[in-house]
Amino acid sequence: MTLDPGTEALARLAEERVDHRFKGLPPDAGGLTVGELAAQRRNLFSDGFATPVLALSAERLEHNLALMETYAERHGLAFAPHGKTSMAPQLFRRQVEHGAWGITLAVPHQVRVARAFGTRRVFLANELVDAPALRWIAAELERDADFRFVCYVDSVRGVALMDAALKGTSRPVDVVVELAAGEGARTGVRTEAECAAVADAVAGTETLRLVGVAGYEGEVPRADPDRVHAYLRRLVALAVEFDGAGRFAGTNEIVVSAGGSAWFDAVADVFATVPELSRPVLKLLRSGAYVSHDDGHYREITPFNRVPGEGALEPAFRLWAQVVSRPSPEQAFANAGKRDAAYDLHLPFAQVVRRDGGERPATGIEVTGLSDQHTWLRTAPGADLEVGDWVGLGLSHPCTSFDKWQLIPVAEADGTVVDYIRTYF
Repeated sequence: MTLDPGTEALARLAEERVDHRFKGLPPDAGGLTVGELAAQRRNLFSDGFATPVLALSAERLEHNLALMETYAERHGLAFAPHGKTSMAPQLFRRQVEHGAWGITLAVPHQVRVARAFGTRRVFLANELVDAPALRWIAAELERDADFRFVCYVDSVRGVALMDAALKGTSRPVDVVVELAAGEGARTGVRTEAECAAVADAVAGTETLRLVGVAGYEGEVPRADPDRVHAYLRRLVALAVEFDGAGRFAGTNEIVVSAGGSAWFDAVADVFATVPELSRPVLKLLRSGAYVSHDDGHYREITPFNRVPGEGALEPAFRLWAQVVSRPSPEQAFANAGKRDAAYDLHLPFAQVVRRDGGERPATGIEVTGLSDQHTWLRTAPGADLEVGDWVGLGLSHPCTSFDKWQLIPVAEADGTVVDYIRTYF
């Protein structure tokens, strides 16, 4: 049986040789292919893995994928999870297998990675004005009739730059007008009148096709439920206004898109009120951090805290570091640092200690700082921690956890490593 190019590319990941590029893997695995190493089903704790080593929980990863698939289906949402979180084509494929419409991305390089591994639908949550990248997108659209690409426009100037770069191309690029989340928010058109001007500019080109509206409610200033709902209602109203004005005449469906990882419950609430329009509406949710979730920022802000009856995401990452110094009863140092652990939102959290095959809670142990290659640990009186112990650290912010590791073991609860996730940042 002939595989499609994306599936072939994913299969070839197993043929990559294990070597010095990949942190934490067993030194004696050098020269094996990733597939050969995975087939050995080594144990993370007893079969040669070296600290620091980041691992994904196989069970929690599957739980999170299934939970958001169910959530999107329950609320009538299409789902394009943000791929910048993991930049892992294996996870992109699993997300699509769990019902995702496609993958959201942020910059052209990420689109190239996704396309190399067969992603057929991409939502670019940015205005794209880089001429070489636009010409590459146009070539992909011409080469592959099944490729669907949608990106933001948020300025008349941006539309002009896109049009100039795309002159002579055969298939128009689909665009959505991005409505800003408010004054002082990140990107997007600030007023509805300016949105109409951008839409007029799109209509004046042959290279672009207006297919909807979009935004990011996570940028609402001083966000609270009322402000977020109000912004999302503005977004829906803009779609209704544009449709009434006949601005979507060139498309078969109207895209209305929003959704980060903090307010997707509000997106579900407001998108449920989208009225019948002249064409079917694709209500596209873009939350991405769910795939691994975390033990910090996203654990605090997840909408599932507000709607516990809909389930709960589970933190799937754990970074294992080894205690290499115990200079005083109040202090210890482990061998992971800023090169290995996310630290932009919170420091890591000491969760468990392993010694001689046993595991216990990290009682009385606190992370107080990170150096480039050390974790600073404060130990309370009586805390049981020795040089050589492994400390399991929970992490905050998935996006800056994935990007520090090129090959990540996926381990079952007993430590058996069943797969390896390749990232491309």
